[in-house]
Amino acid sequence: MRRALITGITGQDGAYLAKFLLDKDYEVYGTYRRLSSPNFWRLQYLNIFDKINLIPVDLIDSASIAEAIGVSQPEEVYHLAAQSFVGASFEQPIGTGDITGLGTTRLLETIRRANPQIRFYQASTSELYGKENITPQNEQVPFLPSSPYAAAKLYAFWITKIYRKGYNMFACNGILFNHESPLRGLEFVTRKISNAVAKIALGLEKYITLGNLDAKRDWGYAPEYVESMWLMLQHQRADDYVIATSETHSVKEFLEKAFKIVGLNWEEHIKVDNRFFRPLDVDILQGDFSKAENELSWKPKVRFDKLVEIMVKEDIERWGRWKKGEHFPWDASNYPNENKILSRQLRVDH
Repeated sequence: MRRALITGITGQDGAYLAKFLLDKDYEVYGTYRRLSSPNFWRLQYLNIFDKINLIPVDLIDSASIAEAIGVSQPEEVYHLAAQSFVGASFEQPIGTGDITGLGTTRLLETIRRANPQIRFYQASTSELYGKENITPQNEQVPFLPSSPYAAAKLYAFWITKIYRKGYNMFACNGILFNHESPLRGLEFVTRKISNAVAKIALGLEKYITLGNLDAKRDWGYAPEYVESMWLMLQHQRADDYVIATSETHSVKEFLEKAFKIVGLNWEEHIKVDNRFFRPLDVDILQGDFSKAENELSWKPKVRFDKLVEIMVKEDIERWGRWKKGEHFPWDASNYPNENKILSRQLRVDH
């Protein structure tokens, strides 16, 4: 039985990847941050919580990273943990650099010392491409990061390549474009929309407040994207790959599709607030996944309309169950209204 370690296993991608690997008979270990209120709802929602070996790790603490590698003895490491919200990185630029950037170096150095034969996956991001760049974006397009988050991820991208070339380690970067699901965090605009549409349709709210409606993104389905991570580590050589749908849609289009599903006019339920605009925003991201298709035989199956439908219907079902008094692993019912949170730079991630 193969052994894998997933950092950030409690996130959307970590949970879906854990389920994917368990279905392939892996022994799965996962790192999480030790908090006063543990956040395991996604693992419980997928009915895999009891099948995973959990290890508390802090990415600024090299000793805890070394402990995780020593305990799990993995053949594959999937590094998904990060400060992953673009908006929050403007509020916490130093912490983002330490966790998202240097945290990757700490993990790679630990692997190099413990067992350089471990195969390593680094969760990179389309945010690396930034503003005013070539469209569509492939592996050859230069990076122009437009946020502290993207800058930290750029460091992590290059340090992964340096360890691959300098120490002959099997280390890959997956440049994943936006990928969504019903397990997406409410900080992300797609889930914020699907959750609000469900509540509005059920009479629990009247409006949704957003920022830039014109931002365009390449949105895919997260369960499909985690398969690409695994395929990269099964390939005969380590490399970097763009994972995307090669389609782009605006936040406004996502709103229109979501409200159409419940038979409502989105324009009657939307408010735009300057607090939700970023200091620098990326106008358009559109990926070219042809290299992944040619070398990994990976391509997306769930397209934009189906993705929106999956997310909205799942949130409608969950709020319906909540209204009936059911209790189940979930995030939205305990989440405060963002309009009540005071922040000097409150931004919603696209």
